[in-house]
Amino acid sequence: MSRHVLLRYLSGTLFMRVLFCCVVLVGLLEILALLEQTTPILQRHLGVRGILSYAAMRLPFLLAGALPLSLLIGALVMLTQLTLSSEVAILRACGLSTFGMYARLVPATLLIGLLGVVMDDQITPRSEQALAAWWNRTDPQPEQGRPFWFRDNGRLLRVGYVSDGGNILTRVDIYTRGPDGLLTQARHARQAHYTGTQGWTLYDVNGVDVQDSKAARPAPQAECPWSTDLRPADFIRLAADAPPLSTTTILGMLRGHLPADSTPAYLRAGLLERFLRPLSLLVLLLLAMPVIYIPPRTGTRSWLPVWCLGAGLLFIVVQGLLRAMGNAELLPPAVATVPGLIIFTLGGLSVLIRSETR
Repeated sequence: MSRHVLLRYLSGTLFMRVLFCCVVLVGLLEILALLEQTTPILQRHLGVRGILSYAAMRLPFLLAGALPLSLLIGALVMLTQLTLSSEVAILRACGLSTFGMYARLVPATLLIGLLGVVMDDQITPRSEQALAAWWNRTDPQPEQGRPFWFRDNGRLLRVGYVSDGGNILTRVDIYTRGPDGLLTQARHARQAHYTGTQGWTLYDVNGVDVQDSKAARPAPQAECPWSTDLRPADFIRLAADAPPLSTTTILGMLRGHLPADSTPAYLRAGLLERFLRPLSLLVLLLLAMPVIYIPPRTGTRSWLPVWCLGAGLLFIVVQGLLRAMGNAELLPPAVATVPGLIIFTLGGLSVLIRSETR
């Protein structure tokens, strides 16, 4: 029974500290984002409602990004308070070891990590998709949008820019390849409109047909139907710059069932990093544990919390660098995600064992 009481006490304390840090960090990030976007929002005549809509749709993305740092700072604050109030000394006198305390903080950390996985996998992609569609629909100058390429069922497509929330595409190029990978058909359309039940319609279409190494130009068409399973939401996602993707979307892109503008290595690294998020939080918790060795006479003058915070930030930076190398296909997905966890885990354990044997 006493174990459950201690588990609930430590878990509840950690939850409250992490929640407080998350609220503060997300609040600061929201303010910075609004400082950058308030002028464009007001120029689009969206008013206060537009500002609130932007902040609400951006919130899940900021929460997911702030979660690791929130856990690191929250754990440091909690453990430092427990140490300075002599609660850690009391628990040690009752026979609780350092690793026993860490084990009792693991369930709460894993739960926070699982909540982060759910947010990354289900909530953030939907909110970012809605934000991108809303931002595109209210854009008075969509022609300034960037062109993008993507693959879809053996075809290579290019779209100049997207407007009307993905319902209108401008400068559409469709290149079809045969089983041998050679070009068999090219179509160029000035615009493509989505009409709901009737699907897509291409306007001002011309192109080239290639057969037996011979090219032929079919007669231009004012309009023609476009047979594709793509929806406006797909083009909004493709037009965005590295948007968050759900696991279902990533698997569909890897299997070739959904259009993709990212390399398979990038998608695999993102998928692996997402499901290793709880383990990353466990490493951050381990890096925060040495603060329980603050000397009683030193108190708040100790530099140990600063060193632990620096170690946690270094871990986050190294993981980000490895992930960037994985995205660029310089490292395999497993090498871009797992070694950092192992190295910093061993480093944290060595520090705890050395401190325990003093």
